[in-house]
Amino acid sequence: MANQRSRIITLLTDFGIHDAYTGIMKGVIAGINPHANIIDLCHMIPPQDVFRGAYILYTSYQYFPKGTIHIAVIDPGVGSERNILCAECKGHLFLAPDNGLLSFILQKEKTKTITRVTNTKFFLPGQSNTFHGRDIFAPVAAHLSLGILPDQLGRKINQFRQIDMPNPVFAKENRRINGTILSIDHFGNLITNITEKDIDNLETTTNNLILTVDNEKIKGLSNTYADVKTGMPLMFIGSAGFLEISVNQGNAKKHFRAKQGHKVYLDA
Repeated sequence: MANQRSRIITLLTDFGIHDAYTGIMKGVIAGINPHANIIDLCHMIPPQDVFRGAYILYTSYQYFPKGTIHIAVIDPGVGSERNILCAECKGHLFLAPDNGLLSFILQKEKTKTITRVTNTKFFLPGQSNTFHGRDIFAPVAAHLSLGILPDQLGRKINQFRQIDMPNPVFAKENRRINGTILSIDHFGNLITNITEKDIDNLETTTNNLILTVDNEKIKGLSNTYADVKTGMPLMFIGSAGFLEISVNQGNAKKHFRAKQGHKVYLDA
């Protein structure tokens, strides 16, 4: 029971750090299960940026132990008729609004169950229309950490709202991968949807690779930032397993005037 009560609960939101919203959610969890181990994953998701939240959740959850409960609240439809989901996947539980936030996990990983959360027994009384993080997500996660099962939250479903992670396109005739910038981190690094496996399909040495970003070319795959001079752009396989574009001691977002969704081209 001690291990069950001390289960990890992660929090991913777009609430920022200047208001009390995340602190209040932690207070609700602690009031139900004071032994829960609450970890802040990220609270600086751009407001209402469901795609960014889905990417962060997908590339982060596997570094937590099985049994972890992940709360994700990027919820522009809060208070509407949108559903709240509890998904069980690879030994993890995910609580999120049904707005595409779980898309990448549910598309890429084998999911055991998806439950529509409707049992008000596990909500706070008198729910607000604007703060379901406090009134629904936090108490439901706390009760899950005490051992209730997902099927006690509502009924199982097999349809949910999805957003697509764009896949890179391999143009075999000219040995090119057409990629997309998926995300931009705090340092201005540009994270593409091109993986190391995709690069292997080009069947060339890493020194011969040429990446085109906004008509500027980067030659050769680097291992570290120090492989190029200060202020110079480079490309490398980042910690999430995707091809990243950076500027040594600089900011690639500013250097390339790049935005999420911009196209990049990798040639052999």
